[in-house]
Amino acid sequence: MPKKGTAHAGLKENFHKKRVVYSGTVDFRADTVLLPNGKKATRAFMSHPGAVAVLPVLDDGRIVFVRQYRYPVAEATLEIPAGKLNSASDKPLGRVKAELKEETGYAAASIKPLISFWPTTAFSNEVLHIYTASGLRGGTHQDLDDDEFVNVEIMAFEQAWGLLKKGVIKDAKTIIALQAWKIKLLEKQ
Repeated sequence: MPKKGTAHAGLKENFHKKRVVYSGTVDFRADTVLLPNGKKATRAFMSHPGAVAVLPVLDDGRIVFVRQYRYPVAEATLEIPAGKLNSASDKPLGRVKAELKEETGYAAASIKPLISFWPTTAFSNEVLHIYTASGLRGGTHQDLDDDEFVNVEIMAFEQAWGLLKKGVIKDAKTIIALQAWKIKLLEKQ
C-alpha cells in the first residue's frame, strides 16, 4: 500500500482494497481507492521496494560512471552505479556500498546522501536515494552478477555535464545526480 501522506486541499484518496496483478521483482497492483467525492476508482501502479544510486567522485574531481545495455530502450547507457533494494527493510546505505563495489570495483571512505526522489509518481511508489562517494580506493575488480555486463568509464565532471547538455546522458537518476552535484559545486564558490 502506498505510504499515507497528509491530506492536502481535499485531494487525498483513501485506500480501500488491495489487488496484486503480478508479483515478481516488483509488484504490479490495481488498488481500489475512495475519492474525495466518495466514489471509488482503480489506481494501477508498480509497488517498488526502492533503489539507490551513487555519484562516485575521485580525489581529482573526476566521476566514475558505468555503461550498460538497457534492454527496454535498446541502448547502452551512461549512468551512475545503482541498484534496487532487496526489500522495503533493506538499508539504503548498505545497498549503495554493495552496488558501488559490484559495478565499479571501488570502495569509499565516505558516502553521503545527495538527494532522494520519486522517479515516477504517476505509476510507481519507488523512492530513489542518491549518494555521493569519495575517498575511493580499489577500482580494479568488479563483482558483477551473472547477467550483468558493465563497463566503467571515468571522466571529468565538466565533460559529463557537456554530455548531459547535449542529450547524450538520458538516464534520469544520472541527470538528477549531476544537477544536484553541480548545485553543490556552485554553492562552494
